[in-house]
Amino acid sequence: MINNLFSLKGKVALVTGAGQGLGRGFASALAGAGAVVFCLGRNLDTLRQTVDLIEKGNGYAEAVSGDVTDLETIRKVMEKIVQKYQRIDILVNNAGTEIAEDIPDVRPEHFDAIMSVNLKGSFFLAQEGAKYMIKQKSGKIINLASLGSFIGLAGSTVYCASKGAVLQFTKALSIELAKHHIQVNAIAPGYFRTGMTEPFFQDPAHRKWIEERIPAGRVGTAEDLAGTVIFLSSPASDYITGQTIVVDGGWLAS
Repeated sequence: MINNLFSLKGKVALVTGAGQGLGRGFASALAGAGAVVFCLGRNLDTLRQTVDLIEKGNGYAEAVSGDVTDLETIRKVMEKIVQKYQRIDILVNNAGTEIAEDIPDVRPEHFDAIMSVNLKGSFFLAQEGAKYMIKQKSGKIINLASLGSFIGLAGSTVYCASKGAVLQFTKALSIELAKHHIQVNAIAPGYFRTGMTEPFFQDPAHRKWIEERIPAGRVGTAEDLAGTVIFLSSPASDYITGQTIVVDGGWLAS
């Protein structure tokens, strides 16, 4: 009974930004729980590395190259998945970007780049996925929020704005889709060492400050998010919607 609650056997998932970092971890976790996973991203080589990793663990995944900010790509990817498996059960909107700079230095193209990936991409992927999930009367949409959804981060005003919007989008969409038996939630990771956050760890003093600021005493790893994404993708979370689960080693609570 308990095992079935968290099983994703027979489920079909799409994870964006799956070529590295947290996205690779999400894809691996879902495949490990039994889902067929489509890995979407811009770099086909790194996506294939994710697929290889999953297949070594006896899971199944496919790499799909594409840009989450391109609406035609989004439509075609969803169409491809549904044509092959007749369903889409899980969408993890992981793809994200950041350009750290103080407010006087923010250029319009940087603003657009961050908003396009973090908010626009998540919005229209959810829109396209929801069309199919509504027809099948089930589905799980998981967005990626951030500590920046809750607190201000100096030098990251645009990023925080985008992630604050993701949090509110998650709430609003959850209400709209609840009657269709679709759950919409978000995960808000704290400090995790990834390609995007690596600049924060280049300065030894700053890295030490981050680690000491976290009550758990360390930064997170992709494995620390595996249980959360499996839970939100599984029948165990069927009565949970509109929520954002913070996975930060206690940062926000302290």
